[in-house]
Amino acid sequence: MEDLISILKKRPDLAGITQTLQDLLKEEARLREEFYNTITEDDKAEFINGEIIMHSPVKLEHVEISGSLQMLLRYFVKLNDLGSIYTEKAMVHLSRNSYEPDIVFFRKEVAKDFKTGQMLFPAPDFIVEILSPSTEKNDRGIKFEDYALHSITEYWIIDPPAQTVEQYLLHNNEYKLEFKGTNGVITSKAIKGFACNVNAIFNDAGNMDAMRQLLKRQ
Repeated sequence: MEDLISILKKRPDLAGITQTLQDLLKEEARLREEFYNTITEDDKAEFINGEIIMHSPVKLEHVEISGSLQMLLRYFVKLNDLGSIYTEKAMVHLSRNSYEPDIVFFRKEVAKDFKTGQMLFPAPDFIVEILSPSTEKNDRGIKFEDYALHSITEYWIIDPPAQTVEQYLLHNNEYKLEFKGTNGVITSKAIKGFACNVNAIFNDAGNMDAMRQLLKRQ
């Protein structure tokens, strides 16, 4: 960012560039408002850099992974009164873009202010994105950068074919890889006290065992 600003400051046409950018952002804001007014609850859509991205139905493995992980997270979060877990249809409204992550967590201090009928949500504390061929570029690109820019503490990227979980934690406004693997225990920083074995995310037996372990701790 600083390098870009330094370059622009040396441009004799800085005023014109600034005006062009302001016009661009103004048009994007108009298109974004139109996007909010036209999408329905049945749509799976995101607004990224001025474009509407419509998503197709996901594959079975995506649904199963999302269901397994959100069940573990929701149970743990609710039982410990930590906040709220939402899946897929929660529209996260950031400064420029709007996303529908696969799983999000909001700490209790934030979630307590949500209202019935609310459709747009602020930056959460924790996000999970489950990769597909059509979403991987954005999940590893613009979203990776944007989530860090908006101080989202923790970001998990799950690769279904490889059965791999990558855990990124925020350090000095940038994500650093904390964990990557197909097995072993992954421990959340944003969701205090939550930990699970990676195999609990990818298979029913592991998931049920993880649920039993959670029950024993209570």
